[in-house]
Amino acid sequence: MAPVLPWHAVLTGAPGAGKTTLLDAAAAAGLATSPEVARELLKGPGGMALREHDPLGFAEAMLEAHVREFERHGASAGPVLFDRGFPDVVGFLDVSGLAVPPAIDRACRTLRYHGPVLRAPAWAAIYVQDAERIQDWQQAVESDRAVTAAWQRYGYDVTDLPLAGVEERLEFLRGLLQP
Repeated sequence: MAPVLPWHAVLTGAPGAGKTTLLDAAAAAGLATSPEVARELLKGPGGMALREHDPLGFAEAMLEAHVREFERHGASAGPVLFDRGFPDVVGFLDVSGLAVPPAIDRACRTLRYHGPVLRAPAWAAIYVQDAERIQDWQQAVESDRAVTAAWQRYGYDVTDLPLAGVEERLEFLRGLLQP
């Protein structure tokens, strides 16, 4: 009998496309969740300055935070829904015009998510900028392309979430998490 792997679902895609709203709804519905580490870093002391002045350092900080979250949920008995994952760091580097350091590439190749990778496509009707979401609409679209390509580069199939309200998206997610 093959060992049972942890079941990870990952939300990826465009900034401002409803990932955090869906994650919050999933948590309220009783699913185990892991927050977006980049947003947490940006809210912390010096986070915005690090992203602006040292994007490589910001990417390395995101990787460290993703590793902590991945390890924290490694032995979870049920599914865990992550708001972004290791290949999102690669997408950030790609859209920033930076090379992917070997440690980040290695993490993407060796620390694998087992479960659906769900893309929240760029959605102009709900997109708004805020204190941490500093990309304009075109940059959000470019970010979406870059992170989706990064997930695919590391061998993941990416499934689009419907452009629909949070309840419909939550039902779509639940359907994918059924054994």
